[in-house]
Amino acid sequence: MSQLEICLKQIEAIKGQFQADSASSKAQLSIKVVEDLRIKYLGRKGLVTSLMESLKTLSKEEKPAAGKVINELRQGVEAGLESLKVEADASALDASLSQYKLDISLPTQNLQGSLHPVTLMRRVMLTEFRKLGFTVYDGPEIDLDFYNFEALNFKEDHPARDMQDTFFVADRVATILRTHTSNIQIHAMMHEKAPMRVVAPGRTYRCDSDITHTPMFHQIEGFVVDKNISMGDMKGIVDRFLKQIFGQDLSIRLRPSFFPFVEPGAEFDLQCVKCRGAGCRICKATGWLEIGGLGMIHPNVFEKLGMDSEEYTGFAFGFGIDRIAMLRYGLADLRQLFEGDQQFLSQFPIQP
Repeated sequence: MSQLEICLKQIEAIKGQFQADSASSKAQLSIKVVEDLRIKYLGRKGLVTSLMESLKTLSKEEKPAAGKVINELRQGVEAGLESLKVEADASALDASLSQYKLDISLPTQNLQGSLHPVTLMRRVMLTEFRKLGFTVYDGPEIDLDFYNFEALNFKEDHPARDMQDTFFVADRVATILRTHTSNIQIHAMMHEKAPMRVVAPGRTYRCDSDITHTPMFHQIEGFVVDKNISMGDMKGIVDRFLKQIFGQDLSIRLRPSFFPFVEPGAEFDLQCVKCRGAGCRICKATGWLEIGGLGMIHPNVFEKLGMDSEEYTGFAFGFGIDRIAMLRYGLADLRQLFEGDQQFLSQFPIQP
């Protein structure tokens, strides 16, 4: 028997074994079972992966034929695993839904409502900013590129303008879902006169989704415009605000960073609210948590809006309300804020 025949026989044996394992796994199908099968066949030391090693024993003429069959086997295993995964996901969903029964006959008059944690956090934050003399502004969530990017000194080739980051509105020229609430800074500066002290909370949108990011999230932008505004004023405002939210014993630090609409720019970190700077899992043993970005408003922004950058200075800062809520309420996953789970939401109060 030639080496090619031996190889093909091994392929058929593994194919039959996978079919048998797939059939037997359905009796107790779960995500873990599917993952165990994937490792067994497609892992670094998996049965299909090991077949590639056997190609070394074949002649140059035999390798193409054997490689083609191995690839077909791999594709078949991947398709089979994907099918099992779909079944496992559906089974897990059915189990989850059957765990909680909805009884529409239950009385509702004794049920106590609660506010969403983002709403609670927003109210707490705005209360503190009002104490610092800020006026709350609102603005459009669907806006022109000019307000969201151009007036904020974003160049035409800036990556944030690409489809990978920004949701564009179809059939509208240069119309987008705002990627930050900084667009309100431009609206306010175009219609108000200095001095200005403005804070702007709201929903924002970016093409991003994982454990710490969602396609829709809540951000708060603040800015101050006046004569003789300095970096010291900026750090003092942010430091005072965060201490009011998380405690007077925590410090902040600034790290140089680049943002098109500020110069100089920085990212600001807060001492870990869990370990108080000692180092833990939440802060990845650094003792610090990244909160947001800030900086002195770029002269180009003033000039774009017809304001004299020699006469006026200012600073701007921004951070996520969802992120602050996670830290304040000790949440493990940002997506908990958007799942609408009644048990999760009912643990929060009706007042901040």
